[in-house]
Amino acid sequence: MTVCVVIGGGPAGMMAAYSAALKGTKVILVEKNEKLGKKIYLTGKGRCNLTNDCDEREFLDNIFENRNFLYSAVNALSPRNLMALLEENGLKLKTERGFRVFPLSDKASDVTKTLSSMMAKAGVEIRLSTFVKRIICDRGEVRGVLTDKGEIKCDSVVLCAGGKSYPSTGSDGTGYFLAGEWGHTLVEPAPALTSFISKDKWLEGLAGLSLKNVKVTIPQKGKKAASQFGEMLFTHRGISGPIVLTLSCLQLDFPFQALIDLKPALDEETLDERIQRDFSELSNKEFKNSLGALMPMSLCPKMVALTGINPETKVHQITRSQRRELVKLIKNIPVNISGCGGFEEAIVTKGGINVKEVNPSTMESKLIKGLYFAGEVINAHGYTGGFNMHAAFCTGYLAGLNV
Repeated sequence: MTVCVVIGGGPAGMMAAYSAALKGTKVILVEKNEKLGKKIYLTGKGRCNLTNDCDEREFLDNIFENRNFLYSAVNALSPRNLMALLEENGLKLKTERGFRVFPLSDKASDVTKTLSSMMAKAGVEIRLSTFVKRIICDRGEVRGVLTDKGEIKCDSVVLCAGGKSYPSTGSDGTGYFLAGEWGHTLVEPAPALTSFISKDKWLEGLAGLSLKNVKVTIPQKGKKAASQFGEMLFTHRGISGPIVLTLSCLQLDFPFQALIDLKPALDEETLDERIQRDFSELSNKEFKNSLGALMPMSLCPKMVALTGINPETKVHQITRSQRRELVKLIKNIPVNISGCGGFEEAIVTKGGINVKEVNPSTMESKLIKGLYFAGEVINAHGYTGGFNMHAAFCTGYLAGLNV
């Protein structure tokens, strides 16, 4: 009987172990943590956004790094096939805004329990608290793995050790070392799907404030400005939220200035007319008390300060020029960005094992026979919404089928 060792007990590793064992391969899953699925517990704020209810084309449209590489993997296990597989094994699912799929229970632990049950039924042997020191190869072929508890002889290895994001879960870059020892090259890892850091004083006190239906734009030198529409969040260090996370995936030169449009559905003329109507109803109010219908109350004093207009000024005393400047500010609130959040908070790692050295039809290394890759260790990543989790599941599934 052929033996396969799967390194890593995250979504990619568990799915790889399951699909390999279904073929009759003896599978040993090695995980350095004391339990499986540590990163699964962090996804979707503890609820686990495990995939997106979309077709294969829509999935690939949401991959920002090497989408063509994932073509075979997503066709081997589409989002809807994954959903059916998990429901067949007892995990009830629900679909929320943006077609994001979660367990009906809102418990990430139920995803791990279901995958663990699937592996157990398929006969996968699991070894926890076991650290892999190196992959053993001879004449360009896998022969085994060396762990801190001894050597395991095997015919193939699926490396699913993750990237460098959330290192507390075990994704500390070990996979890069294990692959690099046998000639695999690395696209420099960097944090992705992370927050932007700003030292602007006016942001102080806004942490926790969420803005919906706004647009954030980043002017780029020599390129078309990048922008995203949706929800953003102020943090104690800057700005975050879905649209900021998406923008963080771009190749950005820090520092730069991001612009927030509070009213993207209105052009400047229409917004000016709206403000004139508000001001006519509040003509005897002080300026500091006149913006509540346009934005959250906690943001009002910040905007008043940014206009430079005396907060005590009566609304009817505000000049046309001052009102026009207010309109421009609401459409272009400047935030000076000095950098982005690090690996400790990044949802995924941009970069990883060079996909040119991996066969996309099988996930097998082009350099070492019997060595396969799956999940975040590979340089192929997507936006938020369940796409990265699904990339892990489908690459793991494809690798397992081919060991």
